[in-house]
Formats: sequence, C-alpha cells, structure tokens
Amino acid sequence: MINAIQPVTLRRMSASVRSPTPVRSLRPTQLNLGCGRFAKPGFVNVDWVKVPGVDVVHDLSLLPYPFEDNSFERIEADHVLEHLPEVFEVMRELHRLLKPGGDLVLRVPHFSRGFSHPEHKRGFDATFPYYFDPNFPGGYTGTHFICQDVRMRWFAQPYLKKTVLPKPLYTVGKAAGAVVDRMANLSPLVCSRLWCYYVGGFEEIEFVMRKPG
Repeated sequence: MINAIQPVTLRRMSASVRSPTPVRSLRPTQLNLGCGRFAKPGFVNVDWVKVPGVDVVHDLSLLPYPFEDNSFERIEADHVLEHLPEVFEVMRELHRLLKPGGDLVLRVPHFSRGFSHPEHKRGFDATFPYYFDPNFPGGYTGTHFICQDVRMRWFAQPYLKKTVLPKPLYTVGKAAGAVVDRMANLSPLVCSRLWCYYVGGFEEIEFVMRKPG
C-alpha cells in the first residue's frame, strides 16, 4: 500500500493574514480546494501554486478566502484539512462561502492509517461532525452543519494511486478496498472504535455536510 505519497498543495501558516479581493468573474458554483494537479471540471479549482487546471492561487492557511459570502452550492476538499493549522476557523470560512442548503464534501485521513504525509497535523474520526451540531454538549463550535453521510475508505485516492502503483497491484487494492469498505460503512463508529486496525487502518474518511437552508 502506498498512501504516503500525496500532492503537496499547501504552505505553512503565514505570520500575517491577508484580506484578498473577492473573485467575482468565475462562473462555476462549485469550489475545489487544494486541487494540486487534480483539477475537477465544472469547479473553481484553488491551490497555492499555479499548475495546469488551477483557476485561483491562494494559500489556504490564510483567511479569508478570496470569494464572496454564499458563493457556492458545493465545496469539495480532498486531503486538505489535515494540512491546515486552524480546522474550526477553516470550517467557519467554508460555511461563509456556501449558499444556504449547499453541500460540503471533506475527504481526510482516518486516524488509523498506517502511512501519512510528514506535514499532516492530525487524523480524523467519525465523530468530527458532532462539533458542528448545536445539540452536541461536548464542544459545539458555533458553526452549524448538518451531517448527511460519513464513509470510510480503505483504498483511497485512486486518481493518485494510478500514477504510482503497478496496474495489477492497483486492481487488487481497489477490489479489496470495496469489500472492506462495505463492512466498515455498516457502522463507521464501530469500525473506528473496534476493528479498523485489524485491516491495517483506513486511508480516508469522508464527510458530507450541509449548510442549513
């Protein structure tokens, strides 16, 4: 399994926080944060370096982001949040950018994964959405998201693995992941608590969250 290799798309926290001019000219209502070389069609693709496919260059550790309030119907961030120093502040910023009823899709490393990028600051578990639920007495952050789905993935980032794994190993890993994922997603909480390490850990956990409309 090669899951330590990831596109490095984020810089360290700057000493000062900029207030960028909002970007108004881009039409798509979907935002892809930290895209690296894996830009998504139909999205505004953001990264801190200008590589092919990047529409907006911005260091995601610097808030606010250069977009107006309620700009997007969907925001995706694939393996980005674990690099950033202030997760709850970033979540507040994403809430600002989403339209009411908009969806936020976060894919981040599960805490059990066996390999990790050296700049990762944290792993995540299935309880992460609790902190955005006003009814959670254990530490509501003041930013309200409604959790729609939580899914764990044993064989994550296939678009990246295709570039580093031999085809036979990629095919076997993908097939094995489908079987393990089916069992894990019967209850991500039980998997995280009891047996995730029995299969060598899970590379990814995905949260689908919605800004109240």
